[in-house]
Amino acid sequence: QVQLVESGGGLVQAGGSLRLSCVASGRTISSYVMGWFRQAPGKEREFVAAHLPSTSYADSVKGRFTISRDNAKNTVYLQMNSLKPEDTAIYYCASKTIFKSNSPSWDYWGQGTQVTVSS
Repeated sequence: QVQLVESGGGLVQAGGSLRLSCVASGRTISSYVMGWFRQAPGKEREFVAAHLPSTSYADSVKGRFTISRDNAKNTVYLQMNSLKPEDTAIYYCASKTIFKSNSPSWDYWGQGTQVTVSS
């Protein structure tokens, strides 16, 4: 079992930055794919970024968001720059074993952290 706890969300003006953190417990994340997803009001949850350790991003955040991890701290980060009002959502951390890296399903989810970007 892996438990994931996100933090770092908040209210920020358009053009600002936030860094989200996701601390994992129960297992070391070194053998896990780590990802970030988000869900805006009235919309389905969508993929944002993943760290295999190679990285992948949704087109909507490329060049603005950066995913990284610190295996020693069992933590994954999402640095979000040049934020836009359309980035407003609940952001979720997720993980899956590296053997499932090509699978669309994820094994573990955090509770989410709210990010609100004002115009």
